[in-house]
Amino acid sequence: MSVWKGFRNFILRGNTIDLAVAFVVGAAFNGMIQSLVKDLITPLIAAVGGNPNFSNYYFTLNHSRFLYGEFLNTLISFLVIAAAVYFLVVQPINKLIAISNKMRRPPDPTEKKCKECLSTIPLQATRCAYCGIKQAAIKKEDSTAKAKA
Repeated sequence: MSVWKGFRNFILRGNTIDLAVAFVVGAAFNGMIQSLVKDLITPLIAAVGGNPNFSNYYFTLNHSRFLYGEFLNTLISFLVIAAAVYFLVVQPINKLIAISNKMRRPPDPTEKKCKECLSTIPLQATRCAYCGIKQAAIKKEDSTAKAKA
């Protein structure tokens, strides 16, 4: 009985359900894009070029038939899917990430520059490790104000 319980737990796990939903939505999206290409974009291109069906395009080489027209339909479908994913998913998510990054507070500084040799030294250092010049120690609460100066 534990095998069935383990299988049930595996199937009902969130990742499996999410993957199944993504697969079904992706298949529906693919069907929609294929229809968009076949029923709208290909005839639109054909209105300019004169032939509404690319799938009949082929060439013959040594009695072998190469159906490049179907490849053109598939290529157009790919480009439309790629454009839809880019403009409807990638760009909005990049904008959300950029907005989120702007709202984030930068981390408190842990280093400062030596006033004499301009080397980077720890914030609490009282003497520069490179030139030996005495430094003013910065307290933790003053670190943000002093390090920016």
